[in-house]
Amino acid sequence: MWHYFPGQYMPSYQVNRALTQAHYGGGEFAECLEVASQITPGDNESFHHAWVNMGNKVFGIGETALQNGNFVTARRSMLRAFNYLRTAEFFLKPHDPRKIPTYLKSREAFLKAIEHFENKPLQVEVPFEGSFLPGYLFAPTGVQNPPLMIMFGGLDSLAEELYFGISQHLNERGIALLAMDGPGQGYSLRVNTILTRYDFNVAGTAVLDWAIETLKDHVDTTRIGIGAVSMGGYMAARCAAFEPRFKVCMVFGAVWSYYDIWKNRPDNHPLAEIVQHIVGADNMADARERLKKFALDDVADKISMPTYILHGEDDRQNFVENAYKLDAALTCEHVLEVVPKEESGSAHCQIDDFTKTFNMYDWVAGKLIS
Repeated sequence: MWHYFPGQYMPSYQVNRALTQAHYGGGEFAECLEVASQITPGDNESFHHAWVNMGNKVFGIGETALQNGNFVTARRSMLRAFNYLRTAEFFLKPHDPRKIPTYLKSREAFLKAIEHFENKPLQVEVPFEGSFLPGYLFAPTGVQNPPLMIMFGGLDSLAEELYFGISQHLNERGIALLAMDGPGQGYSLRVNTILTRYDFNVAGTAVLDWAIETLKDHVDTTRIGIGAVSMGGYMAARCAAFEPRFKVCMVFGAVWSYYDIWKNRPDNHPLAEIVQHIVGADNMADARERLKKFALDDVADKISMPTYILHGEDDRQNFVENAYKLDAALTCEHVLEVVPKEESGSAHCQIDDFTKTFNMYDWVAGKLIS
């Protein structure tokens, strides 16, 4: 992965993330590089200010376009504003008073954008344990009764982010995407205060049951797969293991044991407070104890449907050993693709080169459509 800030992995990763998502409407190269030039490496305050200032600027452009009836400009501007504000929120501490307002404004931008999509996605709320999990149904244009992938992000990520690349690649292959904020993610965490859980399959089954009952007029409910990204690699595998009705499983970045990933990381790791927040822990010792249940031992061999694992050999967040362990444990039909570290796309979840995800989408399409 190219490092905009030499020796500074985390801020460089986020710049790459925005640049890659720019291909899908989530940014403009010049704007992203302008923001990056204003960031002091290692200073999360400068990171936040640079991204939030650009996000607010582009949000304002979108508002003016809406007022003038220029809806294409408004849509494109609001998509960029969403992603810049999402990035600005990323490193804010969970209890920083700026975090929720920044998140809500990013979500507002996305909602304003999708109002002017040619193929407007359906906003959904899946009832869940006295509250709800929100999401979006992105359907392919001109396809009757398409198969469906239910997908979650990772860590505390946002369902809206799954639009930038994932939904577009699935849709152009004739597959609908139900992008969800699961427990510990997006609106479910920030507004509904639903924490993550080791038995994430409970949420997966709730969404599947809801989709089968509610989306009959939109998708083919006999052809539904499950997938997730980053920490979601654990979640997708867990859902697949306990829900045989899924027809395919897509592990976009494997996680064998989230405890193993975190057991030796320092307490001041840039993502440590996010991990504490999503599991409801007061400190990292407590968080690590809770993470011990987030493992696929005695789970992976229960996965029965065809499964695709995609991982980068140079993944510095969830090391490639996670993928090898999952590959060795699976007894179902499966494919493991590891992008070599010498190539672009070998970083965490191929954020530096989304073209390396094409084989995965082609494989999923072959299983759900053939």
